[in-house]
Amino acid sequence: MATPKKHHNNTTIPETNSEIFLEFADGESTLSLEELKNKYPQSVIEAYTYVTNHGVYGPYRLEGVSLLDLIPETFSNWSEVEVISADGFANTLSKAELIAAKEPAMLYYLSDGKSLDSKHGPIRLVVPSETDNAIRQIKWVKQIKYS
Repeated sequence: MATPKKHHNNTTIPETNSEIFLEFADGESTLSLEELKNKYPQSVIEAYTYVTNHGVYGPYRLEGVSLLDLIPETFSNWSEVEVISADGFANTLSKAELIAAKEPAMLYYLSDGKSLDSKHGPIRLVVPSETDNAIRQIKWVKQIKYS
C-alpha cells in the first residue's frame, strides 16, 4: 500500500467544483455533491478530533459517505482505493484497512451541520484511524480510483 506524500499545507485554493471522478476497472463516472448526498447511505462520525503540528482540533460531527458505500455491488475485484485532491495530493487506502476500520473512512461535506467552504472542501476525505499528523486527510477531493 502506498503512503501519502509528505507535503506542506497548500495555502492556494485550487480551482475546483464539487464534482468527483470515480474510476473502476470497468469504467468511470462523475459524481456531484448533490448525488453524493442523495444517492448513497449517509455516514456520521459523532466526535472526530485530530492533532497536527498546528494544534488539536475538534471534536467535530462529520457527515458524509463512506468510501465503501461508493463501490457498486458488481465491482468486487479491488484491493485499494486512491483519493486524489484537485491540487494533486493523494492518499491510498487498502480494502482491508477500510473494512477493518471502527469508524468509516469517508468523504464528508458537513462539519457540525455546516457545509464546508472552498478553503476546506467542498468535499474532504477523513481517515479516522490515522495517527500521523492528519497527513492522510485530503482536501478538495477530485478523483477516486478503485483498483
